[in-house]
Amino acid sequence: MSVPMPAQLEQCRAEADRYRLLAEQSTDMISRQTPAPDWTYIDVSPAVERLLGYTPEELIGTRGRDLFHPEDADNLERRAESVRYDRGMYTNVYRYRHKQGHYVWLETTSRTIRDEQGQPLEIICVTRDVTERERALQSMRRLARVVEASSDMILFCSPDALQLTYLNESACLTLGVRPENPGALHLPELFTPAIAEGELQAALNQAAQTGSWEGTLEMHLPTQQRNAEVREIIAHRNRRENMKVEYYSIIARDVTVKRKAEEEVKRHQLEMAHMSRLLSVGEMATGLAHELNQPLAAILNYSSGAQRRLEEGCADPVGTANKAIELITRQARRAAEIIKRMRSFVRKTEYQRLRFPINEACVDVSKFLHQEAHDHNIRFEMDLDTSNPTLLADKIQIEQVLLNLMRNAIEAYNDCDDRGDDCSKAPRPVILSTRRNEGELHITVTDQAKGISAEALSQLFEPFYTSKSTGLGMGLPISRTIIETHGGQLWAESDGHSGTRFHLKLPLKET
Repeated sequence: MSVPMPAQLEQCRAEADRYRLLAEQSTDMISRQTPAPDWTYIDVSPAVERLLGYTPEELIGTRGRDLFHPEDADNLERRAESVRYDRGMYTNVYRYRHKQGHYVWLETTSRTIRDEQGQPLEIICVTRDVTERERALQSMRRLARVVEASSDMILFCSPDALQLTYLNESACLTLGVRPENPGALHLPELFTPAIAEGELQAALNQAAQTGSWEGTLEMHLPTQQRNAEVREIIAHRNRRENMKVEYYSIIARDVTVKRKAEEEVKRHQLEMAHMSRLLSVGEMATGLAHELNQPLAAILNYSSGAQRRLEEGCADPVGTANKAIELITRQARRAAEIIKRMRSFVRKTEYQRLRFPINEACVDVSKFLHQEAHDHNIRFEMDLDTSNPTLLADKIQIEQVLLNLMRNAIEAYNDCDDRGDDCSKAPRPVILSTRRNEGELHITVTDQAKGISAEALSQLFEPFYTSKSTGLGMGLPISRTIIETHGGQLWAESDGHSGTRFHLKLPLKET
């Protein structure tokens, strides 16, 4: 056996000192430990104090296994997910008890030193504190679980090709896509071409510029059995590459159940509105019959008169017949117009949005109420906007609201008749006015009767509330529902003694 020369010994000592210096200065904890199962500390670098709070002297001779978190002590034996093996080295992530009693997350890379027979002599370990990293990973895992469990649809897509790169479970179910193949779809495919090229592109541009976009985009799903809407788009930037958008996350919602509920509510509203119109016509039956009886009586008189003159041998039988036919035709048209208005008002229709001039609708309703107004000595006064605003709405429903309000104004004078007050004397006005005001249409119906008390005013729009001996008290609640469905407002004002004013406000949409 050769004996090292003094120079070689000196060189070995110098190298050993350098390695020890490196170990002592390293921020990672370097340790030597006995083989499993005890892992007793043989030597440990000073970094142990920063990581675990112990001095090296306190830890040497201590069983390393005793400091593991109970759930992590067997990681190596059971090859837990936190353990990796690569070319003779193990890397293990685990919780370890600090001197102060709490646990910290450590990551240890270890190699076993063996003798010539392959028996383990000791284990060399390099350990670092990964608590912050593990907490961040745990937060990401929790966030991922929340994203997956969310009932909202969450999608990720690339910024250039807009190819979908991730879909959570809700998105996969709604879109009918397998989770492992999100790239089969591109974001624009989930919209109609018009929305994809217009509103969607504008939303993505805004998100890229400001970081996010919020609103509503109607989706056009591959399967038309479901309805969904995009509610938010977020642009995620790569802060290391000039803040370039790395990907978009899209938050959408399956609104199939909501749409069905809305359709059901709308159907009930239409049924109630139709019932209200039938009740209104029922209440007006006497007046309508009287109004219809006038042209019919005139037709009968003209026919009888013409027949009598012809039988008596008048000088101009052809002229007499022509004149009678002309008068009869005029009255027949009047009767037909009354029936037409009645049929139009009571027929059951689906919700239909169309453009119509509001002033003409006001005049038509006043004609429909002509006989009732005449019977109650009421005079309709029209104060209509000269620009004749055009409303985009369901014409029959808006006319129904106007009719309810104008009939209420007529009936408001009934108590005046009972009391013999001045308001029972002519003239008894019901004033209907229309005004365009900054994109909105304001309609007011005003009477000058005795007014409504504050208590009654607070209950006026509640279902089944009525001050009349007859009636269900549904006219005003249904009217308010109709106006709110159109995006408007309906309310009443009264001082309780000199009249009432109903206000109706509706949006004037240009498109």
